[in-house]
Amino acid sequence: MVTLQNKIAKQTVADMPKEAFAGRIFVIHTEEEARKAVEYLNTFSVVGVDTETRPSFKKGQTHKVALLQVSTADTCFLFRLNRVGLPDFLEEFLQNDVLKIGLSLKDDFAAMRKRNDGDPRNGNWIELQDYVMTFGIEEKSLQKIFALLFGKKISKAQRLSNWEADTLTEAQCLYAATDAWACVEIYNYLEQLRATGDYRTERLVEVETKKEE
Repeated sequence: MVTLQNKIAKQTVADMPKEAFAGRIFVIHTEEEARKAVEYLNTFSVVGVDTETRPSFKKGQTHKVALLQVSTADTCFLFRLNRVGLPDFLEEFLQNDVLKIGLSLKDDFAAMRKRNDGDPRNGNWIELQDYVMTFGIEEKSLQKIFALLFGKKISKAQRLSNWEADTLTEAQCLYAATDAWACVEIYNYLEQLRATGDYRTERLVEVETKKEE
């Protein structure tokens, strides 16, 4: 019997060993590469999805989404949208029947709509924040949900790096791939538990230590 806690303390996560995507990572720079990647991804029934945008440190300045990550259990494609944009075939993939798992999808959808007129919400999507609630999990962050289920933490160190850089660093690629892969890992694991019914939820009323007044 697997016990799922509804919450997890920040310090508990900090003390956990790190986990990162161990599969293949392909950085997509051209439409030709993107088309081949989409053809491959269309052979899968479930993928994880995430996006990255160059951070802005000036008031009033914003940037368009620069990276779209789509991952299977062992292969992740990093589409450099600042190079290839959102070509029709990629937009069609986002709206087709392949089940796409993501977190904070409202933000991702809004970012992608700024690059194109299409609406990815028309596709087959699952919002992890809503999905995990059906198992009694109340955490909202990808890092905490992953830690709660697998006892490992995923690094967020590259979140505010430059996603429009001429060349993405190895650390950036691994960070981006891990986020998309983590989404599909969480979904697949919970679906296995749902299929067997061999789990229960343990509710923790208080997980953080209150600061003294």
